[in-house]
Amino acid sequence: MGVVMVVRVMAGGRIHQNERSKRIRVVKAIGQIGEWVGAAGASCAGGAGIFAGDMSELQPLLTILRELVRQPSVVAWEHAFFLALKRELEERGATVKWYEGLMVATGGRPDSITFSAHVDRHGLVSVGEGEFEYAAFVAAQRGDLPGDTISNHLISKIVDRFADNVVWGYEPRSGVYLGRGRITSAFVCPHRDNLVFQIEGLGHLNPNTPVAFEDRVHVEDGRVSAQLDNVLMAAMLVHLFEVGFQGTAMFTAQEESGRSWRFLNEWFLRFGSDRRRLYVLDTSPYPDIDAADAQHVVLRTRDNNASFDEEVTEQVRAICERAGAAYSFKDKMIQAQNEESQRSGGPTKSLGSTELGRLVQASPDVRGTTIQVPTTGYHTTSETASLESVAATLKVLRTLSGC
Repeated sequence: MGVVMVVRVMAGGRIHQNERSKRIRVVKAIGQIGEWVGAAGASCAGGAGIFAGDMSELQPLLTILRELVRQPSVVAWEHAFFLALKRELEERGATVKWYEGLMVATGGRPDSITFSAHVDRHGLVSVGEGEFEYAAFVAAQRGDLPGDTISNHLISKIVDRFADNVVWGYEPRSGVYLGRGRITSAFVCPHRDNLVFQIEGLGHLNPNTPVAFEDRVHVEDGRVSAQLDNVLMAAMLVHLFEVGFQGTAMFTAQEESGRSWRFLNEWFLRFGSDRRRLYVLDTSPYPDIDAADAQHVVLRTRDNNASFDEEVTEQVRAICERAGAAYSFKDKMIQAQNEESQRSGGPTKSLGSTELGRLVQASPDVRGTTIQVPTTGYHTTSETASLESVAATLKVLRTLSGC
């Protein structure tokens, strides 16, 4: 593959492809440009661009997203969300089967293609004595988390994110509303090695009651924001059934606590001999809007655990090219940044751990790749993606699945 650099053309704060010759700025915010970035002449910011004609299709998708965001899905307490998801899928003609930690929806040709997206979101859980802990990191959830997850991300990136957030408790299986409160403080307990929250208004909740962040979908200036990880991709799969998708869509639980791959692996061992080519959908974090807007779609060739299938990854890359969707390879971006950092004696970053990487590590005959939407404000209720990126990703999925 030849190297094609992503460029953004700026004029009066807006992006115009036909003025490329006037003012061209290579996007530098995401690091050294190299083989990890590709484009097909696309502008990448939220707003009018090459996918402007596809924006009308986003309205039904956003309607689904608004509905699903309202359904709580705290990691390890996803049952209520699965109930709502099952209804949405069946209303669109899908055949739905529910297993432990996994919901599988199929159309008329289930072996034609298989997508997967996790449905759990970060939230809290009551642990008694008026205290609440970060649900993904409570003692019962830690067995499958990578060893450095808590130390690297919990203290430095999470503790200051949730001050004054409104939250609400719910009955774990039905989703029945149990009361509303507000986070007044959060701190890291060195003994439990977890975030501990004080919440005004929810002291009546029994231990082991999940608490979700109150959330709404906001659309403004060509961007959509909410707690998008990973309800955005779940909504996208529901929408595919609305427009004629006939393949298989898999929805997993407990990805944020590192367990979702186990549910997929169990299903493949039991049923999936003809459906081991898997496209895993998720969001991907970037530090700021410039970095996120440098691509419409985020791809990978590997993560910390395993390499992804070269043929499947190349198939998606080629579709991005044909669709005019700017793309980047996240792992190659990180490797390039690490090389630059090492030359200056700085720290290096992890390639990250994905659901697919852990699945391939455990079951090498699974062939797959990841397709991700770039976002900012990761793991907050204001995680944001450009509508143009959402439209581009949807176009890639529809091309892959032929719907």
